[in-house]
Amino acid sequence: MFYVLGIDGGGSKTTCILMNCSRKLIGRGEAGASNYQSIGVEAAKKSIETAIKKTLTANNLTKNIQVKAICLGLAGVGRPKDIEVIKNIIQDLHDNGSLPITWNLQPHNIIICHDALIALVGGIGHDVGIVVAAGTGSIVFGRNSQGKTKRVGGWGHILGDEGSAYKIAIAGMQAALKIYDGREINSCLLADFQQHLELASIEDLVDVIYRRGWDVKKIAALAPIVDRAAVKGDRVANKIIDDAVQELVKGTSTVIEAIFQPGEALEVVTTGSVWQSCIRERFVSAIGERFPGVEVILPRFKPAYGAGLLALERVPLRGSKN
Repeated sequence: MFYVLGIDGGGSKTTCILMNCSRKLIGRGEAGASNYQSIGVEAAKKSIETAIKKTLTANNLTKNIQVKAICLGLAGVGRPKDIEVIKNIIQDLHDNGSLPITWNLQPHNIIICHDALIALVGGIGHDVGIVVAAGTGSIVFGRNSQGKTKRVGGWGHILGDEGSAYKIAIAGMQAALKIYDGREINSCLLADFQQHLELASIEDLVDVIYRRGWDVKKIAALAPIVDRAAVKGDRVANKIIDDAVQELVKGTSTVIEAIFQPGEALEVVTTGSVWQSCIRERFVSAIGERFPGVEVILPRFKPAYGAGLLALERVPLRGSKN
């Protein structure tokens, strides 16, 4: 029996899964962030090592097991320089003997890819289709049956991330201030933001956002305020939500038209916190009208499981007899 490791690493946590040659999930473990660009190479290596160890120890896998492939889907990894850094991390873990693993890796069995790819494979269960990830940030990524890929977005909160929770929250706060100025029609957003943030005046929003140094994730967490207002029928909030849907539909349409055949049946999986709102229903309706052969689905598996499936693809089936 041999095994593969699948790792989903980002700016807040690292998830590792152990999968056997029959695609069965054997173990799972978590650790801290593994985005080396924000926390450094050594800290990233420690998180990856800890996630693997927890996967093994939490499932009483204390004896050496044979690992024939590993796939790491990591946020922000795309340049050759980034891939080389992660390869060196895996090589260090291979060489230092700190893990109860018998490594049986060939260079082609170490897969380092963008986290959008593992979200696609995990969400759909295979590597053909589209993932529309909309949480704090946003990205649309697709792959066709010939292996051709297309990415739209994922440029970060300053340059892109249209349709993301961050952009929805920012638009909501901007609208609240415009209402206060008299530049926007009346809306409950002014009172909703003021009440939620416990502000004496909406003018104090300046202190919250600028002087307290709120980061992107903290601001993005305010997006549900806009969503709730839209559900109540607020015109301004609904315009913000509709604009977000339009951007996500535009990104998805661009990917479909770039790498798929007209009328081709395919699945689009939606992942991220934004889809817990009224956005998903509107997105599904808009895509269905434009592309009747496209089915919008919820994720079937987690991204780390998708990484495991990608790793398993690199191992010949005869390896299961070893």
